[in-house]
Amino acid sequence: MQRSISNQKPIVPFFYIVFYIIYSSLGSIYPFLPPLLSVLFVLFSKALDRNDTVAVLLISFCLLIFEANYGYLLFSSIIYFYIQYKFIMPKIVQNFSCSFCIKISYVLFTYLGYFLFLTLVANIFLLETPEINYYIVYYIVIEFFIVSIL
Repeated sequence: MQRSISNQKPIVPFFYIVFYIIYSSLGSIYPFLPPLLSVLFVLFSKALDRNDTVAVLLISFCLLIFEANYGYLLFSSIIYFYIQYKFIMPKIVQNFSCSFCIKISYVLFTYLGYFLFLTLVANIFLLETPEINYYIVYYIVIEFFIVSIL
């Protein structure tokens, strides 16, 4: 199969999706593997900055897989990521000038903010409130190192 000259986008992101599906499945079995939630947020925000619709859809699909594996509400991470991208992170970027502070805030607001968002939604709709465990500190530290590479 031959690709046209005008369409030069690589097929590699689909391999990343397959890799994330396998990794997320292993992460739900082995709790020491972080769910890469803040990495997905960084990729989500970069895709929105570039107006790359295909990348946003692929990352949204990865977020749906994340929600399914960990038992969260459908589309809750996508809604929270968009709220975080539009309202929270512009204020952080505006007020802080060091890149270290901005990257650590990406990770902290992604994990702790998502937990608070799920708690708020659970209280509004009278659902079971999510529980936070001590692995979250480990996930924050590991994903900070990953996000600092991106």
